[in-house]
Amino acid sequence: MNSDPHADRTAQSTVPAVRAQGVLFEDMVDAPAEVGYRGPAACKAAGITYRQLDYWARTGLVEPGVRAASGSGSQRLYGFRDVLVLKVVKRLLDTGVSLQQIRVAVSALRERGIEDLAQITLMSDGASVYECTSAQDVFDLVQGGQGVFGIAVGRVWREVENELAVLPSVDPADDAALALQDELAQRRRQRQAG
Repeated sequence: MNSDPHADRTAQSTVPAVRAQGVLFEDMVDAPAEVGYRGPAACKAAGITYRQLDYWARTGLVEPGVRAASGSGSQRLYGFRDVLVLKVVKRLLDTGVSLQQIRVAVSALRERGIEDLAQITLMSDGASVYECTSAQDVFDLVQGGQGVFGIAVGRVWREVENELAVLPSVDPADDAALALQDELAQRRRQRQAG
């Protein structure tokens, strides 16, 4: 990800998958309480397919921060921060940005330790992602003919918050209910196999 709108866009780097999704949004003090959302709810809120969700979790792009899958039949639980990342990734994909560049962008945001992501606008020209923290940054980028699509992270935050408010959530502290669900899923698998 480029923070300088005039930076050389030809530089490519590969970033290994980062496992701690929460690091990206750790400093946001107004984050909703951490509850879990099952895959279908996370997909609906982020506007993605379950196939995308599964692929991104398996490849480490966006992994569930509340509860990872622990075998066949167990359910991942995604937190608010995870769903926010899913929606930002979806928006970047919609602009034509490659998954490789998206991985670089998400990794760069995590490493920076941004204090207030709501003030960030991600701009893309379809090939690269640029971080803009002021109106002047956006103006410089657009004037240079590079930026064609912008994502105001604060606005995405509010959209995700509104979507998740009407979707079912799971309290991860309720281990008994989660264990029972996993046990029932395992029994179903055994019946089908045997």
